[in-house]
Amino acid sequence: MPSRFVIPRRREPVPAPRSRLLRRLGRADRWAFDRVAAARLRGLEYVLPRLSRIADRGVLWFTSAGVMGLTGRPRLRRAALRGSIAIAVASPTVNLIGKQAFRRKRPVVDLVPPIRIRWKLPTSHAFPSGHSASAAAFATGVALEAPRRVAVPVAATAAAVAFSRVYTGAHYPGDVLAGLGIGALAGIGTRMVWPARPPVARVGPADEPAKVAEDGRGLVVVVNTRSGAGGAAPAGISLPGSPEATLGLLERELPAAEIVRLDPDGDVAKVFDEAAGRADVLAVVGGDGSVNAAARAALDHDVPLLVVPGGTFDHFARALGVESAADAISAYRSGRLGRVDVSYVVPVHAGAGRDEERLFLNTASFGAYTELVDRRERLERRIGKWPALAVAAIRTLRHSEPVDLRVDGRPLRVWLAFVGNGVFGSRGAAPTWRGRLDDGRLDVRMVVTGRRVPRARAVAAVLAGHLHVTPGYREWRTSGLEIVSPDGGLRLARDGEVSALPAAIRFGKHTGALAVFRPAAAV
Repeated sequence: MPSRFVIPRRREPVPAPRSRLLRRLGRADRWAFDRVAAARLRGLEYVLPRLSRIADRGVLWFTSAGVMGLTGRPRLRRAALRGSIAIAVASPTVNLIGKQAFRRKRPVVDLVPPIRIRWKLPTSHAFPSGHSASAAAFATGVALEAPRRVAVPVAATAAAVAFSRVYTGAHYPGDVLAGLGIGALAGIGTRMVWPARPPVARVGPADEPAKVAEDGRGLVVVVNTRSGAGGAAPAGISLPGSPEATLGLLERELPAAEIVRLDPDGDVAKVFDEAAGRADVLAVVGGDGSVNAAARAALDHDVPLLVVPGGTFDHFARALGVESAADAISAYRSGRLGRVDVSYVVPVHAGAGRDEERLFLNTASFGAYTELVDRRERLERRIGKWPALAVAAIRTLRHSEPVDLRVDGRPLRVWLAFVGNGVFGSRGAAPTWRGRLDDGRLDVRMVVTGRRVPRARAVAAVLAGHLHVTPGYREWRTSGLEIVSPDGGLRLARDGEVSALPAAIRFGKHTGALAVFRPAAAV
C-alpha cells in the first residue's frame, strides 16, 4: 500500500540577487588584486612601496601643502588650504566610520615579492583605503583652485599612491576605489562652506587696439614705492615682490619705458594725471589705492591701464589674473585689452558732475568697516599689516555702533555695509573675488540691526567668512543706490582708502568704461 506521505526534498536556499552581485564583485576584486600584486613593473619595484610609505598619516600631502604655501602665490595657498581641509574631512570619515562599519580583512600577500612587503603591513581594517581617500581629497581640493600645471602632477601623484596600495598588497582594488570616491566627495564638499573662486574674472574684449612696443616705448610707469606688506626694505636690498624688485624687472624687460616715482608728500592725483597725458599706455605699480588713482587718470585721458601688483592685497590685479610683474609684462606685450566697469559715488546735490565722482574698482564700505581701516592703519606700523588687520577686525566688531541711514528712502540702522563693483562670489564681510568685471551691477550687502547688535554671533560669522548667517543680513543687486545720513556726513572706505563725504550720496556705474591689459586667460 503506497504511503500517503511524501518526504519533501531539502532545497538549497537560492541566493538573493544582491548576494550574488556582491560575490561576483568580491571575486573580481580578488582577481584584480592577484594580477596587480603579482605584476613586475620594472623601475617601480622600489618607487611605489616608498611612495606608499611616505603617504602614511598624510605626510606627503601636508608637506606638499607647505611647499605650495611658501610659494607666495594666492592660488596655490588657497589650493593647499582646501586640500588640507578635504583631508581633515576624508581621513576621519574613513578611519573612524568606514573601517569600523565594514571591518574587511586585509588581503593575503603571499604573491607579493619581499621587496614590496618589507615595510610593516598595516593592522587596521582594509575597507575603505585611508591612503587613497587622503590622496583623492587633497588632489580634488588642489584641482579646484590651482592652475593645471600644478593640479595635474598632484593628481598623478595621488593616482600613484592609490595604485601602490594594491601593488604592495595592502588593499584590494575595491578598497582603493571606495577610498578614492570618499576623498573626491570630501574635496568637492569643501565648496559648500568655501566656494571655489575662479582663477580669473571674465572681461569683455575692447574694440580698439593697444599701442605697445617690445621695449616699452610710450609706456609711462608710476611706482608707489611705499606699497606692499613689507614696508621699506633695508638699504640696498630689494625684497621679492616689493615695488623696488618689480621696478628692477620692468627696467630690464622694458628699458624704453618712462619710470615715475611717487613722492609720499606729493600730489598723487596730479602725478597720475600728468603721466597719463603723455602716455600711450599708463602703468601703475602699487596696491589697490594706487590703482584707483591711476584709473581716474586713465579714464580722463582715455588711455589703457596696465596694472602691476605691488601692494598688500592687490584685489583688482588678481581679479584680472595678474599676480606678478612678469604676468603684467606678458599681458602688455600681448596687446590684449579688455573693458571693465568702474563704479562711483557722488554727492546728491544740484550740479554734481563727473568731476565730483569718487571712483572705486573693488569695493566701497561704510559703517564698522571704516573703523576697521582706521584701527588697522594705527596698528600696522607696530605689528605689521596682516596682524593689524586681525586685531582691528576683532576690536571693531566688538565695539562699533550702528548708524542711522536712509537707504533708497528706507530708514535703517546699519552696522556693516558693503557695495561691490560687480557681483562678488564669496560671502564674507569683505568679499574678494568676482566672476566678471563687466556685469553692470552693484553688489550691496548690509547688516541691519535693531537696538542690540548680536556681536558674538556676528564676530564669529565675519571671521568664518559667512556673513549671511548674521541676524539682519541683507543683500541685493542693483545699478544704483542712494544713501542719506540724517546725522550729518558719511565716512566711506573706497578700495581701502577712507574719505569723508556729504550726508547724501549716490552710487552708480560706468559700464565697460576702463580699458585694461588682460592675460590670455581673462576671457
